[in-house]
Amino acid sequence: MTRPHVLAIDAGTGSGRAVIFDAAGHQVAVAQEEWTHLSDPRHPGSMEFDCRANWQLLARCVREALAASGLPATAIRAVSATSMREGIVLWDKHGRELWACANVDSRASDETKAFKASLPGFESDAYAVTGQTLALGAIPRLKWIERHLPEVHARTARLSMLSDWIVARLSGEIVCDPSNGGTSGLLALDSRTWDTTIARRAGVDPAILPPVHETGTAIGRVTAAAAADTGLTEGTPVVVGGGDVQLGALGLGLARAGEAAVLGGTFWQEVVNMPRPTADPAMRVRVNPHVVPGLSQAEGIAFMVGMTTRWFRDAFCDEERRLAAARGIDVYALLEEMSAGVAPGANGILPIFSDVMNCGAWYHAAPSLLNLSLDASLCGKPQIFRAIQENAAIVAAENLRLAADLAGVALNDIVFAGGASKGRLWGQILADVTGLPVKVPEVTEATALAAGLAAWVGIGEYASLPEAADAVVRWQRHYQPDADRHALYGDVTRRWREAYAAQRRLVDAGITRSMWKAPGL
Repeated sequence: MTRPHVLAIDAGTGSGRAVIFDAAGHQVAVAQEEWTHLSDPRHPGSMEFDCRANWQLLARCVREALAASGLPATAIRAVSATSMREGIVLWDKHGRELWACANVDSRASDETKAFKASLPGFESDAYAVTGQTLALGAIPRLKWIERHLPEVHARTARLSMLSDWIVARLSGEIVCDPSNGGTSGLLALDSRTWDTTIARRAGVDPAILPPVHETGTAIGRVTAAAAADTGLTEGTPVVVGGGDVQLGALGLGLARAGEAAVLGGTFWQEVVNMPRPTADPAMRVRVNPHVVPGLSQAEGIAFMVGMTTRWFRDAFCDEERRLAAARGIDVYALLEEMSAGVAPGANGILPIFSDVMNCGAWYHAAPSLLNLSLDASLCGKPQIFRAIQENAAIVAAENLRLAADLAGVALNDIVFAGGASKGRLWGQILADVTGLPVKVPEVTEATALAAGLAAWVGIGEYASLPEAADAVVRWQRHYQPDADRHALYGDVTRRWREAYAAQRRLVDAGITRSMWKAPGL
């Protein structure tokens, strides 16, 4: 008899994938494809999500994962989904997609400015209820649609997040969960459902907001059309998933207040579980509903860390890619081997990419590398890659400090997961920078694991999400901080803060271009 398994479908910022897990949380098979979001040259900052093409990509991933697992489709007892947050999909009354965007779509800058001018005080009022600013929320984007695509606005009958879009594609049911829905800026932290007062003040018709169901709720079954696309069995239960960060935290065992993690993917999210939802008076830190009912999370975001390493790989590392392929290893593993031989501090190189979280006035300096030397032995590829790794850890440490202060907790250790945690070096750098022990789980792709746990909860294998996490999370590596290196990185952090502030002033003066600027700034 074939043992039961579940399937998690993940729509990430840089790729889509399908992952199969058994009931013990072991990853059985995975298939993944990178995707690129569309930018419309008529609309600066646009990042559209191609629902048709990306569904085909995800369907291919499901078929490939099934083939790689050697399992029959009937072995998949349930399926759930996770995705990048903030991205939204608009649907017509027939359940067809009208328009969609990815997470960092920033086309609605003018609408954000106009909205703030017409409703002064709205953003701070809404943040106190939802934990979100306007920067990446749905409200400015809906205003943009109303202004630029009035025919889409007129036909919009439902709004969903991207993980909900996957659930709808599979089951035909358009719903929402609190963890991803919270990033729309329309969902209240305390009630974990839509705040119709905020919606009406923003001019958003509450009728377009779908029913809210907690992560782990069985919502429907795989339709005949979805079965034909994916190779899944028609009638397989479909379970509500959630936002990638909150699910990722659950997949790391973070199911209780005071626990913290760094999720090292395309973006690096630094999260701290809060005993109660509390908005930041300075509006620096986001506050999101956790996938675990009753918990919220204070969150910092280090922008585009994975994209920075991908840029470095693609721009400068053709030879390393060739060597890595010849050895049968990932090119990032080879780059870590090289950077491991560089002394901490990377010979003084200061990368300028993501700033510390400040969602009330969110923008970054121009991407830069400071303190370069013309001596290639001092600032070659190993040194620059090491500096990029150290810089990611510095920004993560600063964001964790902000989040822990807001949550009112003292951190005892940090869980590190995501693609960045696969190598041996980055975890040690993170421990040394933060001065805290760091532990890496066996399954570093915790987001997909937790989506799998949601599927198991949805069919009754586990009674709750925390119970499921306690049962399956296992630890692979532990890192202890080094006191001398921690002191050195404290000095590097101080110099980086001053350098970053100077680089932001160049953006303010119009001399350089911001790596990313929130709409309305």
